[in-house]
Amino acid sequence: MGKEGYIKFDCEWIESVPIPAEELIEINQYREKLYKLGLIGAYSNGIGFGNISTRIGNSTNFIITGSATGNLKSLNEEHYTRVINFDFKKNSLRCKGPIKASSESLSHAAVYSVNPEAGAVIHIHNLNIWEKLIYKVPTTPRDIEYGTPEMAEGIERLFKETDVKNEKILVMGGHREGIISFGKDLREAYNKIYSLTV
Repeated sequence: MGKEGYIKFDCEWIESVPIPAEELIEINQYREKLYKLGLIGAYSNGIGFGNISTRIGNSTNFIITGSATGNLKSLNEEHYTRVINFDFKKNSLRCKGPIKASSESLSHAAVYSVNPEAGAVIHIHNLNIWEKLIYKVPTTPRDIEYGTPEMAEGIERLFKETDVKNEKILVMGGHREGIISFGKDLREAYNKIYSLTV
């Protein structure tokens, strides 16, 4: 399917009160570390990149940084939202909070839906790491763009066909600079990324 055939990302946003600040302390700490490393941030044109999420309990729901927050140095409870439902085939999700979820949330949802052990997911942008890892770790096909149903399906396929569950990192082949790490918690997901920067 060509670009013109992709289903537009559909976010049903239920505007509601923020997630309590005390529930965001740990995710915010790791998000700030990633920002300082330049793995979450914004390009010179102002477009932000990267996001971080944590699973809510044993569900496939998760807390994630909101849309267009990559360019902000530090976040507060106004910048996080809960993803409470998603549908890969329709390229849609429902979120609840003071801000809309990123269109990249479906990539996080794909990890949570196929790997019950994943408690946190990090999506970063870094060209050097991307070029070093592409095809050396599980990699989605180059013809799959981010924010598409095909990307979510591509991530799910990696869990069936590769050792990504144990490697805890994947490269988005069609999303230049895009890398996803995950782990049982934020520390494990972060350490996987951090080990590639030193």
